[in-house]
Amino acid sequence: MMATGETTAEKILETGRQLIMRRGYNGFSYADIADAVDIRKASIHHHFPAKADLALAVVKQSRERFDADMAALQASGADPLTQLRAYVGYWEQCIADDSAPFCVAGMLGAELPTLPDEVAQEVRTHFEDVARWLEHVLASGAENHQLQLKGTAKAEAETFVSLVYGAMLAARAYGNTRLFREVTNDAIERLIRT
Repeated sequence: MMATGETTAEKILETGRQLIMRRGYNGFSYADIADAVDIRKASIHHHFPAKADLALAVVKQSRERFDADMAALQASGADPLTQLRAYVGYWEQCIADDSAPFCVAGMLGAELPTLPDEVAQEVRTHFEDVARWLEHVLASGAENHQLQLKGTAKAEAETFVSLVYGAMLAARAYGNTRLFREVTNDAIERLIRT
């Protein structure tokens, strides 16, 4: 389950990510992590003194991965439509192979009123990052006449974020990974300039 050579902190972080994706912040304890990693709870507290510290580290790591992946995609020279499809395709694959059945920030977003303030702020920042990236992609697509926007790039980006996360939730609720693909592909097709 854990990769060889992983540090204890990395194992705890990855286990925390998996538990948050599957159960949410309020659905796991350090005892769950201790059992999964086969360590004592005191060892977890050594690396992450409080559960909020672990959740914060998980969301920050997710944001860093997203930022790096999107920067690499942009640097590859991919056009805006290809970037949109890659973003949606990433989540489609994660849902299909159950490696990331739900975005960590999305799961935590549903629990926002019950989260510690610093975790809630990091979740909000994640969504702002995604929307800002999508706004840039959509504006670029409109400028090069590849995409057609019905509203501002900012409004379209916020709509697209909502649609992707709603499709993720619906796919999970219905137990139908194909639903995510159908909904997101339709959303992209509506953006393509005809």
